[in-house]
Amino acid sequence: MHRMTVDVLLGLQWGDEGKGKIVDYLAPRYDIIARFQGGPNAGHTLVFEGKKHVLHTVPSGIFREAQLNLIGNGVVIDPITLGRELDELTEAGVEYSDRLLVARKAHLILPTHRFLDKASEAAKGKAKIGSTLKGIGPTYMDKTGRNGLRVGDLEAADFEDRYAVLKAKHLELLKIYPEVEFDLEGEEAKWIVAIERLRKLHLVDGEYYINNALKAGKRILAEGAQGSMLDIDYGTYPFVTSSNTITAGVCTGLGVSPQKIGEVIGITKAYCTRVGSGPFPTELFDEMGEFLRAEGAEFGATTGRPRRCGWIDLPQLHYTIMLNGVTQLVVTKIDVLNKLPEIKMATAYEMNGKATQQLPFDLCDDTCQPFYESFPGWETDLERAATYGMLPETAQAFITELEERLQVPVTMVSTGPGRRQLLEKVQG
Repeated sequence: MHRMTVDVLLGLQWGDEGKGKIVDYLAPRYDIIARFQGGPNAGHTLVFEGKKHVLHTVPSGIFREAQLNLIGNGVVIDPITLGRELDELTEAGVEYSDRLLVARKAHLILPTHRFLDKASEAAKGKAKIGSTLKGIGPTYMDKTGRNGLRVGDLEAADFEDRYAVLKAKHLELLKIYPEVEFDLEGEEAKWIVAIERLRKLHLVDGEYYINNALKAGKRILAEGAQGSMLDIDYGTYPFVTSSNTITAGVCTGLGVSPQKIGEVIGITKAYCTRVGSGPFPTELFDEMGEFLRAEGAEFGATTGRPRRCGWIDLPQLHYTIMLNGVTQLVVTKIDVLNKLPEIKMATAYEMNGKATQQLPFDLCDDTCQPFYESFPGWETDLERAATYGMLPETAQAFITELEERLQVPVTMVSTGPGRRQLLEKVQG
């Protein structure tokens, strides 16, 4: 008997691995695409027909006509951002009203959450964590502090009172921070309009919805946001996001039990990037770093910030493959390396004079010197490669090297941003 499970797709690095495009590509194989954590700090970019679309809250399956898309209870929702996304979908001619579902247990980001985010980050000065200032952290703090407001609360008769209580709490908290500029009245006016729209969306009890769908034989893909190295428990703390970005987050973020997890598709770039502050062992500060940034157009989809760039890091990938239970790898942006005669990968760290595959307790404090091995580049354009077998031999050798060292099969390689620039690699 085939057991119906939830397949998971997530990033294995610090985010920006190209998840949105892969979800869009795989979506037709599923009935439901569900976001399970994070919020509008995510920016999933999809490019088709030469047009660029950026999603922040809505799952990346929305551009496919037959798929249902669920914003799960582990997501934090800013009604204003969501409203803007819905406007953009309408402009793009996407009919979403019957296909977008929102879990009632998802928490709401209030304007005062964004106000707090801005004030607390400003107060940190040099110790900034590189927050996207979207109110994510304060919203998750209210969730664990048991003060939060959820989507389901919008249906309560006394919602306005509940809102007023939380807002008052936030305004008290703001007194401990230096003043920052924030147009609270203006943002609040927008928020009140936006929650009316949210109320009209298809609200569901997410956990029952997903489990009933599984019982009915529906195929479900859980779409991760950010990356595994930004996980609140296992990432480079404190330079992390506020949610569990690893496979475990699917269970709590959608309300499914661990044995309901099926394939885990982990996505890695052919190199490595990071946005914002925090440790990054293979970061390049030279022309090579600049080259990767320019070739890879490495600027944040949500913030526009230039991304820090470096070589692919195998100890780091071993770690996230272990944490996530990855069953298949997808390698993206291999085309960014097209012009290079030589490509490097960090295959171990040197710690206290010894080589190790293991990440230290705290990457921030422990200085890991990556140990690099070099591989020949392909120095050619990959435009013509219509199948995996048509890739240059050196490119295939690079992928095989990754498979052998990481002990996980590579099933897809992305050779450019477009929808069609994706090659499936047949196993065997």
